[in-house]
Amino acid sequence: MNTSDFYYDLPEELIAQTPVEPRNHSRMMVLSRETGNTEHKHFFDLPKYLKKGDLLILNDSRVLPARLYGTKEPTGAAIEFLLLEQKGDKTWEIICKPGRKAREGAQFTFGNGKLRATVTEVKEDGNRIVKFECEGNIFSVLEEIGQMPLPPYITAKLENKERYQTVYSKELGSAAAPTAGLHFTPEMLEELKEMGVNIGYVTLHVGLGTFRPVKVDNVLEHKMHSEHYHLPAQTAELIKQTKQNGGRVISVGTTSCRTVESVATFYDEIKEADGYTDIFIYPGYKFKILDGLITNFHLPESTLIMLVSAFYGYDRTMAAYKKAVEEKYRFFSFGDSMMII
Repeated sequence: MNTSDFYYDLPEELIAQTPVEPRNHSRMMVLSRETGNTEHKHFFDLPKYLKKGDLLILNDSRVLPARLYGTKEPTGAAIEFLLLEQKGDKTWEIICKPGRKAREGAQFTFGNGKLRATVTEVKEDGNRIVKFECEGNIFSVLEEIGQMPLPPYITAKLENKERYQTVYSKELGSAAAPTAGLHFTPEMLEELKEMGVNIGYVTLHVGLGTFRPVKVDNVLEHKMHSEHYHLPAQTAELIKQTKQNGGRVISVGTTSCRTVESVATFYDEIKEADGYTDIFIYPGYKFKILDGLITNFHLPESTLIMLVSAFYGYDRTMAAYKKAVEEKYRFFSFGDSMMII
């Protein structure tokens, strides 16, 4: 299985630069695992495809305003930091550019002095370990001066930071949004609950490794990045009850999928769990929990399109992507949705 097998040709104009308003007015391609049929709908049609006793698994991770623009001291040279993972009290692993300005011991300031940073280590992969200084809580400072870490394929300015957050985001820690959930509105979630559709939450803090290209020709040689997850006891119990009662467990996003499948793989059961996962799901993987998947349209040759291919089948998935291009669906983070049931 080669990485190039997952390539498709995408016109640049189909890469969504801004989110649709209202959130649930994005388009939705509905794919049947049983028949292979394809329907073209909108996300507000989702309730028609769900029934009482189904369970939606949502990732409640919240995106950190992790992009910082500042200057080097004392030269005033411009620097950009992107926070990846907290390593300790006000200590973070970051990537930065230009990297030559961030040698060990280098000092930087952000937000007119509201946040200061010293590089304490330069890692082999080029990432830096940085110690920050500020008054009070660093997260409050980041909310004030940080920018959303939009993927590089989005070049338009984001006017409202909350549009790169799901309406149910709660646990701060992601370097990128779990974008499949961006289509939900609070009213839609209430409508689903009134229908008898259950909602279960997990947390997986999305790392930037999600977007990094697969650089090996042989898919099996790819090493996944590790991400922190938490599956609460309440959600574990909902999954068990849903399975026992014949309902469907439907993950909203590849992150929710990887969380529940990781726990089922690691423990041979579904239970409360907390840890790190680098699970890599590609064609041939046997799903243990998933009955349905709601996801966006992903980058060519990415691990995410490989996961979708594992669930829906390689040939069907690549055909669906070709159809999405023909039908001019909007792609990637602010793009349209796909539901596979």
